[in-house]
Amino acid sequence: MRAGRPLQALGLSATAEAVYLSLVERGPRTLAELTDRPAPPAGPPPGELTDAVDELSDIGLVARRNGRLTAQPPRAVLEAVAERRARQARIAYESATTLSRFWLDHTAGSSYVEVVDTSGRPKAVQLRVHGEAVEQVRALSIGPVGGGERVPEVGPGTLDALDRGVSYRVVYSANILQNPHALEVARDCVAHGEQARVFPDVALNVLVCDDRFAVVSVAAPDGMGHHSVVVQPSGLLDGVIGVFESYWRIAVPLPPAGEAVGSEATPEGRQLLSYLSAGLTDESIARELGVSERTVARRIARLQEMLGAKTRFQLGVQANRHGWL
Repeated sequence: MRAGRPLQALGLSATAEAVYLSLVERGPRTLAELTDRPAPPAGPPPGELTDAVDELSDIGLVARRNGRLTAQPPRAVLEAVAERRARQARIAYESATTLSRFWLDHTAGSSYVEVVDTSGRPKAVQLRVHGEAVEQVRALSIGPVGGGERVPEVGPGTLDALDRGVSYRVVYSANILQNPHALEVARDCVAHGEQARVFPDVALNVLVCDDRFAVVSVAAPDGMGHHSVVVQPSGLLDGVIGVFESYWRIAVPLPPAGEAVGSEATPEGRQLLSYLSAGLTDESIARELGVSERTVARRIARLQEMLGAKTRFQLGVQANRHGWL
């Protein structure tokens, strides 16, 4: 029964395997009873035993009930482990194939893709873009990440670049409109001359410095930061710029606070579209216009019907294409 060390083959410690086999043979035990079990020349220290029990609990081979440890049937648990690891192996293999192809296509024999370590100075690469830009900066922004008490702020060097005449076009993910601090930051940039638009679910952060290089970032898996690469002049840089321009064409303008935009037939229509594009709620719009929320909803529905828009975002896109924004 003890031959082969099956649990150690799965990466569990020798102590964890010994604990599991002991619980199967002797039945449920407390941690203290396991510590007292005879073992030549002596049993493992309590700390090692506790770690072993945690190993077993983590994969479901041991259950804790009323202070006692009970061995669980192994087949279903270990089959689940096998399935999970097979899936991970398959994903790893597919990822290796995809990324290797990407690497060979875009970096072999060249130096135009540079991986950036942002752990020490996360804003340094942004400062480089804004500081080196001469004519224009194009950007996609997924908005704040990480949550908590972190307050969004204008990217370092952005206002200085705007003040020295660099043209900025930025597409923000629509979720930025749900964050008052982030919206205030965007409007501050607009007040300094930035052209800003919004689009649902922008998937990555992009900063393009003139046509010379781009910084591409995606949110880290834990949502607490970004992974970044710098893309130098190449076909890949052309593709990144093309992605930005595609977003820009279909995004909805974000006007500065208090600015009425467009040439809709009525002043109410102009104001309503302006507030919608800025991401205000029906309650906020009703308060600004001095009408009820029901009236706001009715006017929005009428505009949607006029333009054949099924959603409010489509309304913004269609209004922009018709020159109403």
